[in-house]
Amino acid sequence: MHFIKIGILLALGLAASSARAAGLTSIQVPASADGPALSAFVWSPCATPPEEVKLGPMTVAAVRNCPISGSKLPLVVISHGHGGGSLNHHDVAEALADAGYLVVALNHPGDNFSDLGRSGDISIMFQRPRDIKRLIDFLLSGWSQAAKIDPDRIGFFGFSRGGYTGLVLAGAIPDFRDPTVPCPEPAPICSEIRRNEIPAEALARDPRIKALVLADPLSFFSTQGSLKAVDVPIQLWGSEHGGDGVLPDNVAALVANLPRKPDFHVVPGSAHFAFLAPCPPALTKSQPEICTDQAGFDRAAFHKKFDADVLEFFRQNLRSTDEN
Repeated sequence: MHFIKIGILLALGLAASSARAAGLTSIQVPASADGPALSAFVWSPCATPPEEVKLGPMTVAAVRNCPISGSKLPLVVISHGHGGGSLNHHDVAEALADAGYLVVALNHPGDNFSDLGRSGDISIMFQRPRDIKRLIDFLLSGWSQAAKIDPDRIGFFGFSRGGYTGLVLAGAIPDFRDPTVPCPEPAPICSEIRRNEIPAEALARDPRIKALVLADPLSFFSTQGSLKAVDVPIQLWGSEHGGDGVLPDNVAALVANLPRKPDFHVVPGSAHFAFLAPCPPALTKSQPEICTDQAGFDRAAFHKKFDADVLEFFRQNLRSTDEN
């Protein structure tokens, strides 16, 4: 549960963009009684050739506010890891948008690169699934482009804490007292668990999500009983070496305990942050802990295969009724 620092993840999200014609816009979900305002980026199919779009210190090839091509489009929602941001997995979003998907990635309030205020608190583990449910509610009923979405074809992509978020939404019951999950002192969540200060509120579920891709998920789900309600197709990715509170053995245990066998991939030579988009040289120099991979591991080459495999999984599991 390492704290990823400052606004560098904005740059990370925009690194290594290729010249693709993905539409790009931003949206805001208003605050409500269920939670704070949410900010998100939307990638969409776009018929206009891309141009250079400046976002912060970086430039990305995209089309700002491009009219969305197509109708009844499948939707994939992306949940970032601890202290991450909505642009961390931009390469996945671009690949999906190029293939005809709407992709929406949010910043989890209190647990993102510009706002770490509650990222060490156990309450964020309850808020995160609620954030995603509220985002989907807005996209289907409050967004001006809601009619473009096929509500029967909604997928989810989550990394690290985002993977935990997806499992909860699918019905998993976390055991925060699981002794196999490392808790780095002095993070507040550790003392809260020791003092039994675990919120009594119900965790958000969302049966509208029909398929999940989980990359190195943080797992508080070590038993079959904790996962027995999860009954959706899952593509599960694990790094060989883990990191940031994620243990390879805990990811592998999901394969044994999920009631439906996932499409499981272990990435040889990788550590936890290999699932983040490749870093530009300046970011690699300033933040080697999230950008530098082990000797012999090529993150850019891996992401080409990773993006293609994620796309194929969603193609197989978010088919329209016309394709079935």
